[in-house]
Amino acid sequence: MRDHSHGADASHSDVWTGRATNRFQWLLALVGAACMALGIELAVDSAWTSGTAPLVMSVVGCIAAGLLVLFGTLAFVHVDLKLDKESLEVRCGHMGVPRRRIPLAHVAGAEFEPHVTPRHWGGWGYRWRPEKGTAVVVRRGEGVVLRLWDGHTFTITVDDAESAVQAIKARLRTGTPGPAR
Repeated sequence: MRDHSHGADASHSDVWTGRATNRFQWLLALVGAACMALGIELAVDSAWTSGTAPLVMSVVGCIAAGLLVLFGTLAFVHVDLKLDKESLEVRCGHMGVPRRRIPLAHVAGAEFEPHVTPRHWGGWGYRWRPEKGTAVVVRRGEGVVLRLWDGHTFTITVDDAESAVQAIKARLRTGTPGPAR
């Protein structure tokens, strides 16, 4: 999961990458696709005798619900974490959206969290809770908790979170402390 550069200054130029995946989300995406298929089936092969308004509402409702579930789950099937010498970047799903880039100058510290669960954050996805901060949760398990200089926290579920925390701490030791303004 690491890409190393070779040379005299390799410790400052390598890039740490990590990922977390939730295979259960694919099942939810299939449910969304099934809702869309039901809406299309209703539109194409309608045997409704009660009028067009209920048919149109059913078709639009099935397709809208299917699209919402399909794209909502595909956006959080996995999360990618990339740490380079200047910043930490979090990208979600296959399109990389939502995306957040945090300059290391804004990071005060990092901790390993062995038990991050969707239940503690209110579900999967990009989450915000006033008492806990912000998180990208795609599965339960280990994660990285970043403490930012502005007092907020940012939690990311990622495989091998312990080595991510070590890499972040190593970067912070070589950088200048304090918030960048």
